[in-house]
Amino acid sequence: MARVLVIGATGHVGTYLVPRLVEAGHQVITVSRGKAKPYTENRAWADVDQRQMDREAMERDGRFGEAIREIKADIVIDKICFTLDSAKQLVEALKGHVGHFLHTGTIWTHGYPTVVPTPEEAPKRPFGEYGTQKAAIEAYLLEQARTQGFPSTLIHPGHIVGPGWIPLNPAGNFNPAVYSTLARGDTLQLPNFGLETVHHVHADDVAQMFMGAIANWSASVGEAFHSVSAGAVTLRGYAESMSRWFGHEPKLEFLPFDEWAKGQDPKDAEATWEHIARSPNCSIDKARRVIGYSPRYTSLQAVEEAVTWLMKDGQVTR
Repeated sequence: MARVLVIGATGHVGTYLVPRLVEAGHQVITVSRGKAKPYTENRAWADVDQRQMDREAMERDGRFGEAIREIKADIVIDKICFTLDSAKQLVEALKGHVGHFLHTGTIWTHGYPTVVPTPEEAPKRPFGEYGTQKAAIEAYLLEQARTQGFPSTLIHPGHIVGPGWIPLNPAGNFNPAVYSTLARGDTLQLPNFGLETVHHVHADDVAQMFMGAIANWSASVGEAFHSVSAGAVTLRGYAESMSRWFGHEPKLEFLPFDEWAKGQDPKDAEATWEHIARSPNCSIDKARRVIGYSPRYTSLQAVEEAVTWLMKDGQVTR
């Protein structure tokens, strides 16, 4: 089995990925900035070599890439790289010293979709700092694989969902009060006609894709894959399904975006615009075909599990 290093291991996906790696027999080392704990407990963490590094500070000094190389991992999984400069420092340090490098991207690299469901090879028109930086990282890693033989694979998750944190809600933001409105059977206002789409994925399904890419090294190196559920949902369909899940017939009201936004917290309205402007709906045909990806959760199943946790935690009330 391999020596696997996971950078940023205690977040959404790492909560599931690290135990999967341990259970598969790998020697696992994790690097995180602080002492954050995974969202759910698992005995497998007792077998993990957990280390602390301040990536931002070490990158400023040019030391992070070298420190990662000194761990001498066969496989490096980078879950918290957000700028091209950060990616370049790590790749330059690891060239010739790693057998597989896996990067966590995002479906936001597509920007405005022009075809749905959107395949990985569709022309990309990202916007916003996050999307454009992630797209630049993707282009760089794929170019390094093609011209330098650097063994990179990119995994592009959708809106990650799981117990322990608030999922993207039917209004396209992260305010748990939206679920409380539906739980009480009250009327929920949505922007436009509610026909924009959002594409969730359970964190364990993303973890499963990383495992599939590792197991299919020759097929996954030099490739990028979407990691989402089998189908996106519209805001309207999402709200209707959640209303019925709470035991109510849907009560929805639709307003032009600017009018709807006036009744929202500005941060919520901004988050909604960020999500619906991209209106993601991504294909998983390539991931199914190349690495055998088969998500266990639909978008709604993933959300229902997370909302059940929110109710137990008191963040969603009837």
